Amino acid sequence: MKFGAVPVHRAEGAVLAHSVKTADGRLRKGRILDADDVAALRAAGAAEVIVARLGPEDVGEDAAAARLAAAVLGKAAGIKVTAPFTGRVNLLADGPGVVLLDVAALEAVNAVDPMITIATVPPHQQMASGGMIATIKIISYGVNAKALDRAALAAGAGAVRFATPVLRQAVLIITQIEGGVGDKGREAIAGRLDALGVALADVVMVRHETDALAAALEAARGDLVLILTGSATSDIDDVAPRAVRAAGGSVARFGMPVDPGNLLFLGDIAGRAVIGLPGCARSPALNGADWVLSRVVCGVAVTAQDIAGMGVGGLLKEIPTRPQPRRGRRADG
Repeated sequence: MKFGAVPVHRAEGAVLAHSVKTADGRLRKGRILDADDVAALRAAGAAEVIVARLGPEDVGEDAAAARLAAAVLGKAAGIKVTAPFTGRVNLLADGPGVVLLDVAALEAVNAVDPMITIATVPPHQQMASGGMIATIKIISYGVNAKALDRAALAAGAGAVRFATPVLRQAVLIITQIEGGVGDKGREAIAGRLDALGVALADVVMVRHETDALAAALEAARGDLVLILTGSATSDIDDVAPRAVRAAGGSVARFGMPVDPGNLLFLGDIAGRAVIGLPGCARSPALNGADWVLSRVVCGVAVTAQDIAGMGVGGLLKEIPTRPQPRRGRRADG
């Protein structure tokens, strides 16, 4: 691609690099100049104009962006692709879900040529319908076809994927202690589930005792069971994790390196996920439970090692109601 100033009479067929005012309005940058445009520029007194002229080995910005988008997506479902405009294509969520990224492949795409770029949200980001997952931008007005080939090859087939909800109903079990907060947090948890297209089928209140909670777990129906305890879970042998085991289940992980959200635990009863929510889940503010809940709902496996890996980037916003929760006093995470 050749870029630079040329005499106006030689600009026909080239791409206008910068917008230019004419007597009848303005010619916008990115426009392929035709004979009428050249006449308008001459009438405006322009002697030369800055343009880009693609060579036979180049691919125009819009076509290049569309081709890279197709390569990045492969056969991925649940993602809308916008029409290319000024070298940009956006990838949008077609509904709620979680973004799955091949980070190495995307880094390889961005390493091919500085003019070929893709920017995404973080891996496993929860999205609402219409949310932007990624934007592909060809910075120059065209790129070398061989560079585009390398970028498409680096993208593989599905570097950007989208997991949509597979679970549809959840049961929330809340344990109560004397003088506790009752069902506070019910609305916040229902809101989280609703954002993922999951119905809160039932809310069960039980005493904060192992046997009572175990019985509720055995009786619960639904795709997912959430536990919100009246007293914070402080150990893997505390009431809630012990109740999961008493109900015939197992606990894969207690505690997570995300703050707020430290006191989460993840378990399973007969193939159905059980999430022990931290106390901060009573607030609608983002916390570690959101990262686990969204993946579980969308059928993305969450292992103990996955939770251990959430620590980098896991220091979330301070909770306004406790300005310095990590300094000088113990916090219910």
